[in-house]
Amino acid sequence: MIAALFSRVKAQSDEAQQLLLNWEKLQTLEKMLDNMYMGYKILDNGYTTIKKIAEGDYSIHQAFLDGLMAVNPSVRNYKRIPLIIEYQKLLVQEYKRAWKQLKNDPNLTIDEIFYIESVYKFILQASIRNLDDLAMIITATKLRMSDDERMRAIDNIFFDMENRMVFLRGFNNDTRLLAIQRAFANNNQQNVKKLYGVN
Repeated sequence: MIAALFSRVKAQSDEAQQLLLNWEKLQTLEKMLDNMYMGYKILDNGYTTIKKIAEGDYSIHQAFLDGLMAVNPSVRNYKRIPLIIEYQKLLVQEYKRAWKQLKNDPNLTIDEIFYIESVYKFILQASIRNLDDLAMIITATKLRMSDDERMRAIDNIFFDMENRMVFLRGFNNDTRLLAIQRAFANNNQQNVKKLYGVN
């Protein structure tokens, strides 16, 4: 009987020790869970803070980028814009006038006339691209550019159109001169007078 009682006490003692161990493990797990929860809160707070900063920064950047999409009236009214358009009109007028004369000139070969036509096409296509670029530069929501960048881009288009105008005039003069020299060399002054108004 004492052995049975002793055995039961020992079993209860072992159970109590096991319960105590389990309770200590539970306390340790609770501490780990608390630490994990605290770590999560720190991480969540940090992430939220970074997210807010990033969103605020994004909002600032978005406002800046939206501002770049808008076109300042001083850019839209820039003095070189009408000059670019005027150059385009002059290019077309001078090309048409010269082409009308040169394409019917018997003093030029077929190959020369094809070459002249290809030069005119190149000049006109390039000038139309310039006008397309100009339209994009001065249209809101097309390009993200500062006012200075827009002004520089307009200046570049202006100088390109100016150079094309100078080239076209020189090309037309040189081609007419060649045709006139050939006509005089062939004693074909009547043709020169008819096409170019030169005696």
